[in-house]
Amino acid sequence: MLNVAIIGCGNISSAHINSYLKFPERCKIVALVDIFPEKAEARKKQYGLDTAQVFSSHEEMLKSAKKLGLSLVSNCTPPYVHASIAIDCMNTGLHVLVEKPMATCLAECDQMLAAEAKNGVILSCGAQNRFLNIISKLKELADSGVAGRVRCAHVDSLWWRGHCYYDLWWRGTWEKEGGGPTLNHAVHQIDMINWIQKELPVEVTAVLTNVMHDNSEVEDLSFAILKYADGALANVTSSVVHHGGTQSIVLQCEDAKIAAPFSVAAEISKPNGFGETNQPLIDKITQQYNAIPNRKYEGFEGEIDDVLTAIETGKKPLITGIDGRMTVELITAIYKSGCTKQTVNLPLAKDDEFYTFEGILKNATRFYKKASSVEALGDGGAIPTGKF
Repeated sequence: MLNVAIIGCGNISSAHINSYLKFPERCKIVALVDIFPEKAEARKKQYGLDTAQVFSSHEEMLKSAKKLGLSLVSNCTPPYVHASIAIDCMNTGLHVLVEKPMATCLAECDQMLAAEAKNGVILSCGAQNRFLNIISKLKELADSGVAGRVRCAHVDSLWWRGHCYYDLWWRGTWEKEGGGPTLNHAVHQIDMINWIQKELPVEVTAVLTNVMHDNSEVEDLSFAILKYADGALANVTSSVVHHGGTQSIVLQCEDAKIAAPFSVAAEISKPNGFGETNQPLIDKITQQYNAIPNRKYEGFEGEIDDVLTAIETGKKPLITGIDGRMTVELITAIYKSGCTKQTVNLPLAKDDEFYTFEGILKNATRFYKKASSVEALGDGGAIPTGKF
């Protein structure tokens, strides 16, 4: 039985709590932490966690780690404290699942990886969409080579958020949120394209803007073009201004198009160079897709199951700290390109100003000044976690 602590009891904590509660024979939530303790108390009551202790800081909780028999922490705090809290927990010998994004900058990612190695613990990063059937099956199709090499990818992270979304005290500032939808929404799709491509692009060209949220310093819309070493391209759209928001990944490969949500198209050339449908290949890809078994657990439940299994078996989780860093590196390159209005080459060196959070803050484009904030937003029910 693994004893678990939830640090940060805001919106996303419910997804973690619900998922841990799916595995009562393997784990138990014994601590809830929030700088606003009333939020932790509300979660305790909401989920009937009668024996869980409430703390107002992670430092206070860590003093009781041995007494609580803690093994694992879900770090559900705002991005600007992901690194410091995760490192403190790992230095206490605890495994950590840190919510997306892993950290605000590459320097923090490297500090977290060093703490993981030093303490012999497991660090995993929130990327629950890898555990969706349509994403894991797309990955398996791409790896199989049935459609040929990826030549062009279209990656859409399209959401809609109202103006008041950025009234929350930590949102809408570079210092606390670390960026806008490129970092905090498209992080999932960027993780997916890294996972599928198995490498970072060599060049990134991006544009950032804020078109609907004048209570936020950060972007609410970005476009990025990624160029890979073999010449392949990908475009990534990160948005919180798209009505009816959806998420999708379309892979245009040498022999066919494959996508999530699942669709397939394939053409072969006529003598005049125009295309005609390649139905045998479409049928082959469709049959191969349908033959891939569904995961036992999807989404957050899938990721929690994977992290618990990694701790129980000593194996690596599907999403490692290295994966989390890779995602942050690509996002950082998008921000650097958008802020400097230049094409950026990857990998980013340690002497690059954008390697550190201080350098990002120094160079970040601030679209508006956030003049006021609130501690909590009104209750709008369960938060959307994306649909494909």
